[in-house]
Amino acid sequence: MARQWRIEYPGAFYHVLSRGNNGQDIFIGDKDRRLFLELLEEMHARFQIEMHAYVLMDNHYHLLIRPRERNLSKSMQWLGTTYTRRFNLSNKRFGHLFQGRFKNIVVENDEYLMRLSCYIHRNPLRAGIVGRLIDYRWSSYRFYGYRKKPPAWLNTESILKKVGSESPRRKYRRMVQRYSEETAKIWEDVKHGLIYGSEDFANKIKARFLMDGKNDELPQHNSMFVSVGSDELLKRGSDILDYDLENAKKSKRISASEIEKRDILIHYLRSTGLFTNRQVGRFFGLTYSSVSHRVRNLNYRLVSDKNLRRKYEKFKSQIQA
Repeated sequence: MARQWRIEYPGAFYHVLSRGNNGQDIFIGDKDRRLFLELLEEMHARFQIEMHAYVLMDNHYHLLIRPRERNLSKSMQWLGTTYTRRFNLSNKRFGHLFQGRFKNIVVENDEYLMRLSCYIHRNPLRAGIVGRLIDYRWSSYRFYGYRKKPPAWLNTESILKKVGSESPRRKYRRMVQRYSEETAKIWEDVKHGLIYGSEDFANKIKARFLMDGKNDELPQHNSMFVSVGSDELLKRGSDILDYDLENAKKSKRISASEIEKRDILIHYLRSTGLFTNRQVGRFFGLTYSSVSHRVRNLNYRLVSDKNLRRKYEKFKSQIQA
């Protein structure tokens, strides 16, 4: 299994999530959820981790945290191991509880933190568990949207003060309500599966943390290591496929063979992790939802069409040469 590449530095904000092994529940009852929150409190004290937001779902959790030291991996390993051991003992189970290693995304400050906190808190509503978020006990939303005093280990002020000094909780509730259609946009702004923020922020992370060369065990690092510009990559791919990008953008109708070439190029650009759906859409004159549709469609075809799969693999080997 490829290793997760961790970008760690003191004071960084992280969106951390982990799911149950094979989709199994990681919380069977309220006693398990209470145990997990107790461990978050202990992790806060033991590892100097600021806790800013959380939600506990049946088979996964989301955290928004900020380590004061460079100890994200160490603290999360402790949390996962300790919770698994106590969960198994309490529920008379054994074996792995979580699916592989936890996932973490480093987050830029201000508007990105605000969006992410709204996304985290809306999870129970998106899953159809509750009709009103205030009715869900196992998230930090009630401490943000209402005047319920948070536990000492939960920091709500850092985000609430960005909302404004006048009625911040009421404003926050309205923000969460408005974010009902923002999920796709949030994931569009996650770059390389590792960074949630602006291009400038991503470039600073690259300049600070990229190694001198590629590492076969770290595919996420290798994705970021690619430094070729979008214009050069588009031209190279179009030349290999003999695809006239500018003519296709001007034409109202293009042939099936040209559509296939376009979709191969779209699929490859998205697979690099260098571009969002919106960026790719601008290259081809498509909406971001159209790009998602084209990628999904080609994925299905690659499974069943051997000739197309060979053509795609040949294209990849040529463009990466």
